[in-house]
Amino acid sequence: MRIKPLIDRLILGLAPALAAGIIRLLHFFTRIEFLDEEVLRASWERGEHVILAFWHDQLLLMALGYRGPGSKILISASKDGELIARTMGHFGQGAVRGSSHRGGKAAFKALVALGAEPFDLVITPDGPKGPRHQIKDGVVHLARLTGRPVIPMAFACSRGHRFASWDRFLFPYPFGRGVYAFGEAVTFARGEEPEAFRFRLSEAMQANNVKAATRLEDHGVSAV
Repeated sequence: MRIKPLIDRLILGLAPALAAGIIRLLHFFTRIEFLDEEVLRASWERGEHVILAFWHDQLLLMALGYRGPGSKILISASKDGELIARTMGHFGQGAVRGSSHRGGKAAFKALVALGAEPFDLVITPDGPKGPRHQIKDGVVHLARLTGRPVIPMAFACSRGHRFASWDRFLFPYPFGRGVYAFGEAVTFARGEEPEAFRFRLSEAMQANNVKAATRLEDHGVSAV
């Protein structure tokens, strides 16, 4: 019997449920606040669906920051991506597998097709390997081809650890404060140059990050 395939199957079978449990516990023991979620809810009330965009380092608790009608998330086709996809399944979120490095064209076509379906689309514009907080082409062309507005989403917390990874991945600690912030929608204008849209979206996402961190400072604590 080959041991490694067996171990891989055990990990894929057990780790997502364990990870989902840890995420729920971290969220439960954090004092959570939602900031400007009405921007997103206004779209849903109009029967519109959006593209949600957040930076890769803030990924861990984002599934519980989404309180909408259903989403499809672009997740890497790697082995780590499989773990993430199965974990997201525990929160009722679907996955489209692929990245700029693997399966990207097929995944992008699937996302564009889903643009006509009643799902929100979720993407980390700087994933899966960076550069950190720099918007790649995927979300730009997705917004252009689907016509959907992109709403920035951010998470900031007062207690946690940042890993020495390319994205400085954030692992929140319990018993602190956490803020989910939503920015104003950014829509690809007719005739707009892709680089102009990229710049506008980058500015909106960075401003939304600052908004989340500033809200923590209002409570007398600093963002990790």
